[in-house]
Amino acid sequence: MNRGKILLGLIILFSLMVAVKFKNGISWEGLLIGVFILSAGLYAYYLYLVEQKKGITDLEKVILEKIFIGVVVIDANGDIVWSNPKFKEITGRKGFLTGKINRYLPNLQFKKNSRYKEIVNREIAVKDKIYQVYCIELNENLRLIILKDITEHTIFIQKTQVSKPVIGIIQIDNYAEALAAMDEEYKPLLYAELDKIINDWALDKDAYIRKFADDKYLVFLTEEALRQAEENKFDILDKIRSMDFGKIPVTISMGFGIREESLIELGRLAHLSLELALGRGGDQVVVKSPDKDWFYGGKSLALEKKTKVKARVIAHSLKEMILDARNVIIMGHIDADFDSLGSSLGLASAIKKLGKIPHIIIDSHNESFDKLIDVLGKDKFTDLFIRPADIRHIETEGSLLIVVDTHKPSLVIESGLLKTVEKIVIIDHHRRAEEFINNATLIYLETYASSTSELVTEIIQYLDVQLEIDNWAATALLAGITIDTKNFIFQTGVRTFEAASYLRRAGADPILVQKLLRDDFTKVTKKAIIVENSKIIKEHIAVGFYPEPVEDAHVLAAQGADALLNINGVSASFVLCPRKDGGVNISARSTGETNVQALMEKLGGGGHLTVAGAQLKDTDLDSAMDILTKLIEDNY
Repeated sequence: MNRGKILLGLIILFSLMVAVKFKNGISWEGLLIGVFILSAGLYAYYLYLVEQKKGITDLEKVILEKIFIGVVVIDANGDIVWSNPKFKEITGRKGFLTGKINRYLPNLQFKKNSRYKEIVNREIAVKDKIYQVYCIELNENLRLIILKDITEHTIFIQKTQVSKPVIGIIQIDNYAEALAAMDEEYKPLLYAELDKIINDWALDKDAYIRKFADDKYLVFLTEEALRQAEENKFDILDKIRSMDFGKIPVTISMGFGIREESLIELGRLAHLSLELALGRGGDQVVVKSPDKDWFYGGKSLALEKKTKVKARVIAHSLKEMILDARNVIIMGHIDADFDSLGSSLGLASAIKKLGKIPHIIIDSHNESFDKLIDVLGKDKFTDLFIRPADIRHIETEGSLLIVVDTHKPSLVIESGLLKTVEKIVIIDHHRRAEEFINNATLIYLETYASSTSELVTEIIQYLDVQLEIDNWAATALLAGITIDTKNFIFQTGVRTFEAASYLRRAGADPILVQKLLRDDFTKVTKKAIIVENSKIIKEHIAVGFYPEPVEDAHVLAAQGADALLNINGVSASFVLCPRKDGGVNISARSTGETNVQALMEKLGGGGHLTVAGAQLKDTDLDSAMDILTKLIEDNY
């Protein structure tokens, strides 16, 4: 029995004794004595409870001071209110700590505008140790920060990971084309030199390598060896690219699978990585884990393929799918440009000739579409277009959806169709990104092509020998090719001119194309403002901006980037334009010496080596400029 129970028992006993003493009547003296005894007992019990609580508080204080984890309390402004000795030991400070928490833990980041409630990084480095960080909201004004030392655990995990197996596949991108263009006497030299460079690279990484086809190698290595290759930025790509054995340069692509226990899964990831590398144009490395992809290289343009066998096969399959479909729906990307609109109209015209009624989905507001109607004539094709709000009137069961000029689910005009339509076809010329429409039935993604309009033009020629598209469709396709090649200057090959020649024979009108590409006075003035607000950094990169939010931010940014690229000595240009609905559009252009696509991908965008773009949401112009400038400084 503890002291509290004994004291409480005595109080009850005294109360009973008073009651018995005065059971025959209570005088005022007796009542006073009883009240006094009861009050004294209750006060004594209160003092006992206070003593007990004080003992518990002292115990909590001792625990917080002796505990092996760092503890600090901050307020909603990030100022330190209290800290235990372990936290002072971690930060190497003594005495009473005051000021902002970031003064003592500069690596600890909190989410913007969270009032120090939410942390961004769960692990931070302090001196030579690694700590796991927890943030607990005590009340509206106080937060508890806990630091747990996980250095040994992290080192153990790292040591375990570096020895984990990695499977890779190496493929020579244009092996057949390079051999076909070489004299017989040089072919053995190419075989020998390629084998030597690839095998020397594997030997340097202590990797097992096995050639299983004329142009393919299988590689087994560790994560530590792969990390070393990453640090060297996979310099094997440059060594292969610098080989001089003829007119056609030789490049390789590499795909690696990591962080899976199963060798079967590692092999699957390696295969997917290689497909992704080839889909992005080759001459690069993709490293794939179950939850993330890493990209390296991609410095050269995709090589144009001379054979049109693939285009013929795709056209044959597409024709069967069109004829079997109940409805055919064509959809491009948000803020459709002339390449997206041109390829959509070209397909629509061909589908009508095959006896089906196509539906083209267009944005609720689109300047390029409005201009197309004004120049080509409203009565010719407006019945083909539908707005997103009208999709509910179209039967999707048994329908075919053709996605043009994009392969990203987040960029299509109506993403809901990707789930409701059973058969999906993708026709695109952009380098494949991590985000992809994975449930597509037929994919025609060729990064060598100048535009999606070029790919569609080739497909149309193989759909049916007797098929002739309308002249307005041919004009729209020619406009798409013209705008994406910057008047047949960039990303232009032999097949580009062959496609343009076919379109001209089909009735494409160059005069109307020129009208489509003309700018009004207001837009020319805006481009002049962008040029005025531009600067040259890194000696050859132009960065400009338009200061006010505009409706057609993506179009103005693209035209501004084109204008900056015309400046002598500029090999890459970037233009930022604020949007009316918030955020900032960035357009990037390059003469081919600088890979602007790789930089735009870091901002969530994409495109081509020479033409790319991105959109920064919830970001103002100044912040976007800071982000872009830092990326350029870090990467070029």
